[in-house]
Amino acid sequence: MKLIKWLLAIALTLCVSLVLYITLLFDVNAFKPELIELVKKQTGRELQIKQDLSWSFFPKLGIDLGGIILSNPQGFKTDEMIKVKGVVASVALKPLFSNKVQIEQLLLDGVEINLVTTQDGRSSLDGLVAENAPNRAPEVTQESLSKGSGQFTMDELSIGGVRVTNAKVNIINLAQDSLTTLNLKEFTLGKFSLGQASQLQYEFEMAANINVSSQGKGLLTVSSDLSKLSIDGLDIKTTMSGDALPETINTAMIGALSLDINRQALQLTLDKLSAQDFSGSADIGVNYANPIPKINLSLVLDEMDLDPYLPAEEGDPATDIHESSTTVAALEPDLSALKTLDVNLKVKIAAIKAAKLKTENWQIAMKVKNGKLTIKEFSLDLYQGKMNLTASLDANQTIARYQFEQSLKDVQIRPLLMDAAELEVLSGTANFSMAGTGQSLIPTKLKQNLVADGAFEVADGALYGVNIPQMLRTAQAKLSGELSAVDTQELKTDFSRLTGSFNIKEASVTNPDLAISAPLLRIAGAGSLDIISQAIDYKLTTRVVGSLAGQEEQANPLKGLDIPLKIYGTVQEPEYGLDTSGLLDAKLKQETEKVKEKVKDKLKDGLLKRLGDL
Repeated sequence: MKLIKWLLAIALTLCVSLVLYITLLFDVNAFKPELIELVKKQTGRELQIKQDLSWSFFPKLGIDLGGIILSNPQGFKTDEMIKVKGVVASVALKPLFSNKVQIEQLLLDGVEINLVTTQDGRSSLDGLVAENAPNRAPEVTQESLSKGSGQFTMDELSIGGVRVTNAKVNIINLAQDSLTTLNLKEFTLGKFSLGQASQLQYEFEMAANINVSSQGKGLLTVSSDLSKLSIDGLDIKTTMSGDALPETINTAMIGALSLDINRQALQLTLDKLSAQDFSGSADIGVNYANPIPKINLSLVLDEMDLDPYLPAEEGDPATDIHESSTTVAALEPDLSALKTLDVNLKVKIAAIKAAKLKTENWQIAMKVKNGKLTIKEFSLDLYQGKMNLTASLDANQTIARYQFEQSLKDVQIRPLLMDAAELEVLSGTANFSMAGTGQSLIPTKLKQNLVADGAFEVADGALYGVNIPQMLRTAQAKLSGELSAVDTQELKTDFSRLTGSFNIKEASVTNPDLAISAPLLRIAGAGSLDIISQAIDYKLTTRVVGSLAGQEEQANPLKGLDIPLKIYGTVQEPEYGLDTSGLLDAKLKQETEKVKEKVKDKLKDGLLKRLGDL
């Protein structure tokens, strides 16, 4: 029993001696004036440490400090830039006798940061980095760290854990009269040492025009020479809401992040990326060695249904098109941001459904650099065919200039027109090509300044809204004196091939050479379409090359006769009619030709008879 008492007495004596040794020989407050002076010299800011630094001995040996304040520059409305309520560093006791620091746990509580931008553009961050500092930070190595202190090396530093609670960041922009508040509810880092993975976890909220709530976790690793940082097993879930959004948006990301300080490169790989009903993966690389960071972004997205996010249809489409061109402000969009970007973007999308339009296999490759946007590839599958587009936009001039080439190949045109615009005008397998240039992105000027040429071909199709054979039978009846003849058959004209070319200039589409081959007909056309008003002014010339249904070959008075038809109205509501006066003129011309032929025949016969008599 006496032995146990002696052992307890010795242990107590050792503990008391240790406490006295630490408190008497280690005066932590002696560093305060040096630290305050150093901050003043480097930044010009005032650093306050209101509470004395003190030792805590239960439950662990630690250093407590609080009331830390770093000021904003002089003249700022908010005096305090950083305010810390309390910091506790729990230190392992044994390594102190060897001049080593092993922090078992670091606690930060009540951190508040006020980042202010004044109306004249000054920032709270101004002056925190010396103006004569080089643009590129010197390479950090273990050797340089060791030489820098002489007594302390980074391999002697380890932290049992870090915990930050009740942290708040206020981003105040007086020029824009805006306030964004970020609340870091909790940040924890597990046992940390260089070169080893440590568990990382956070939860924060942001209040602004869009409210954000996010939580995440991962495994943090910092290399021994401090040049590389990585977070594996990154798992982030975020919720966004607010008046600026149509509904609450939930997102999730799973992947990995890496940062190479020497190469000044950041890489974010997301094996899973989801937002609402959308899902896919992404790969983002950033090289920030140059003044304009170079960004490579690759996205792979699964099938997307955009219907729930499209606005409800309202009003008449033709009216909407016309009104939109007059209500948009006549100002060129500001594209100056393109000059500050160096971005390569690649996107693959399995399928997209928007309204009734269905598309698949999207492939997009585009680049933004030196104020120019280039679409190197934009292709997709639609309605048993394929669309391809290449384009460029140059924003280096006051009025942006653009050029493009577009094609459609083997597309079923009828379902495409029906789903895209509810137009039943044409059916068949369509091929289409167009190339053009223009300037200005103001909607009205865009239409007026577009200059383009193109061609089209449709095979095995039909024109809807007009039955040309029936119209010809009506024309024949009218030529015969039956002025009350009425069309009763389906308004559709089948054809085997439809071809033509077109050009666009001064907001007008002109087609000079439409050619349609139908079973009994040959049709040629020419006319124009006003892009702004959507008005049609078009004429067709039809020639019968066979017998119309219900007619004898020899009894068809229209065979070989050029019969003029006209198309007018608008694209949404086209109207078709027979050009009666043109028909009569053509018939008169045909009869005149017949009379001429008869006269020629009689003169020929008479001449031959006279020659025979001689």
